[in-house]
Amino acid sequence: MAFAESESLGVAVEAATAADRGAGRYEILDGRMTPQDVDETVRSVLRGEGVPLRDLTEPEPGGRLIDLDGTLVHLRSRQIADAAPDTLAPIDPPAGRTQVLLTAAGPLSERADAVLDRLVEALTLRGRCYTAAEIDSIVEGMPLVARYATEEPAFRDWALIFRDHYVENSVGFLLGMERAGIDREWIFALNKGDRTLHRDRVHAWFLHRGYQSDTLDNSVINGSADTTARAYALAVNERVDDFVRRAHEAGRKVLVVDDGGLLAQGYGADGILDERIDGALELTVSGLKRIAGAPGELTIPVLNMARSRLKSMLGYNEIADSCVRRLRAVLPGEKFIGRHVLLLGYGTLGARVAHALRALGCRVAVVDTDILALITAAEHGYETYTGAAEALSAHAPFLIIGNTGELALTHADLPLLPDGVHLAGFATKDFSLLSEGFEGLRSTVIPHVGVRYVLPTGTTATLLGDGRSLNLFEYEGIANHGYDAYRAGTLIAAKTLCREAGRLGPGLHLEPVDRAIDEAGLFSAYYEEYLASGTRRPSTPADTAVPAATVPVTR
Repeated sequence: MAFAESESLGVAVEAATAADRGAGRYEILDGRMTPQDVDETVRSVLRGEGVPLRDLTEPEPGGRLIDLDGTLVHLRSRQIADAAPDTLAPIDPPAGRTQVLLTAAGPLSERADAVLDRLVEALTLRGRCYTAAEIDSIVEGMPLVARYATEEPAFRDWALIFRDHYVENSVGFLLGMERAGIDREWIFALNKGDRTLHRDRVHAWFLHRGYQSDTLDNSVINGSADTTARAYALAVNERVDDFVRRAHEAGRKVLVVDDGGLLAQGYGADGILDERIDGALELTVSGLKRIAGAPGELTIPVLNMARSRLKSMLGYNEIADSCVRRLRAVLPGEKFIGRHVLLLGYGTLGARVAHALRALGCRVAVVDTDILALITAAEHGYETYTGAAEALSAHAPFLIIGNTGELALTHADLPLLPDGVHLAGFATKDFSLLSEGFEGLRSTVIPHVGVRYVLPTGTTATLLGDGRSLNLFEYEGIANHGYDAYRAGTLIAAKTLCREAGRLGPGLHLEPVDRAIDEAGLFSAYYEEYLASGTRRPSTPADTAVPAATVPVTR
């Protein structure tokens, strides 16, 4: 959600500042909050800054006069109509928005300017938060998480570090972990750095909820970050260290749900860092690779969600669907039907993307270095090649898709790329030759689409998105219903690890994940909830279901 000056406020700004033009500061913002939210936020900031509340008067409806070191600041607010939902599911009645205008009657002192900064920051953060109705819709969109978010006594002795994409299903998952017994004060959420559509709203709501929230960018973990990003990551790691240390001092163990980002740094090994976690759930195959290259040996149990039957059989179908939907949305003016597409990598995700594109009418060719993958692709009717150069010599695709998780295009391949080709990466490293740049490479950012490169040959190639997974570029990724089962399975696995950490022992464990999910009956619940013919049965009995209304939002 943007917090910028809107055209509809142009007249209001002119009227409010005409008398003070050049003499006073003004700020304009809007967000999903009520006038009461605005008032509560303003009062909280002023109280915290030591500004007497008696100076807060009401000269007009929706207005406030605030005395900041002798300079009056006029706050005006009004509710406005909304054009579209700002969540995956529409809200009925729609969530309202409020615009706020802050104008200073004259020059502000240094302290007054700082207080106004705090007011703007607090109102902006509050306006980005999900409303109670929006949180209800997220929780209701994940009925399997609600079904398995029953109290787990072992959780009372654990703290949680959750590092994943900042999307709605992450909100639903953490609320499920709360209902199962994790204290919200002992939850630290970390964004992986992808430009997901509502990442600012998720961050704001996490803070509002009482979690700690920050970003630990994947580029830092992968070694491709610049100096500024590495410096920021060091500061975040200090916060993580402090969180782990305080948890241990409070007698709690620390569980990490992640894609190898923390384990890659040595948090799961002895003698590497000052602080060590006590158990982890690994969510992605790329995370498994990071763990394999991590310093030291694992001295904690890590449950392997990435290779679980749940993710392989259900999760990747939804991921592939989100990839193709996002691809079509980023290129609305392109013809797909009948055109050549080159797919680099025919693994669990790549195979599903290939099938979806062929069903659309694309002529798909496959490149893979694994002979069994090539055999499988060929026997499904795809043209197959052992290298990108070989495939590019045979075809001139309008689109090349990367699913390998490794460097998929080399310098030697660049002269073979058709002019104007689009590159879509669904694994971050595939097109890193371009996204990380090299001497002489020229580029132009195309907002909301990607980056167009002028190659040494003089031809162009457009890398869609930001070089990371395209299905997470300015997009929510997977529908809440679509990721409900995987989040529920992750919750089940987390319960298992916290109960059985002492018995499991150090290292990666896959069997306990599949066993726990089978014993919990998750596949049957999934079938009954989403796929069974006839009347849909509720995932939880009516008298035991936990509606979102029982998850209070802190103020």
